Amino acid sequence: MKRLLIVVDMQNDFITGSLGTKEAQAAVEPVVNKVLEYQNSRDEVVFTLDTHFEDYADTQEGRKLPVPHCIKGTDGWKLCPQLEDFEGKRFEKHTFGSVECAAYAAKGGYDQIELVGVCTDICVVSNALLIKAYLPETPIAVDSACCAGVTPESHKASLETMKMCQIDVR
Repeated sequence: MKRLLIVVDMQNDFITGSLGTKEAQAAVEPVVNKVLEYQNSRDEVVFTLDTHFEDYADTQEGRKLPVPHCIKGTDGWKLCPQLEDFEGKRFEKHTFGSVECAAYAAKGGYDQIELVGVCTDICVVSNALLIKAYLPETPIAVDSACCAGVTPESHKASLETMKMCQIDVR
C-alpha cells in the first residue's frame, strides 16, 4: 500500500510564536512520532509551509487576521525544531490550502493519504477538502491527536465538518 503523510504548517509561529497555543505545543510529539512511523515504513512525508511576506498587512488575510506570522525567512516561518531536519518535499502556500500539494497528491497514485498539523480549523481542513476534491475515491484521514485548532472548540467543529465530507477522522 502506497501512503502519503501531509504535515500541515507545523511552524514556529503556530506552535510557540505569534499564534502559538498550548494545544499546538502538545501536538508536536505525536506529529514527530507519526512522521517517524511513515518514514520507518518507507512511506512518503511532505510538509506545507504557511508563507507570507512583509506586505502581509496589505493582504486580505492580513486585514482579517492582523497578526503577522510565518513571514518567509523569519524564525517563525521555519518548521518547529523537532521537524526541521526531516526529509520531505516542502510546499510553500500563501493561503489556507495548497493547490500545489493537492495536485501533487493527485498525481502520486497513493492508496491512502493522511493529514496532521495545525490549525485543524483553517489549514488542515482546507487541505483535506482540496485533496478530497482532487481524489474523491482515495481514503483520506486526519489524525485528531496530531492536530490542534485555534481553539479546542473550533478544532472539534472542524473534525466534525471533515467527517461529514467523508474524511476519516481518527
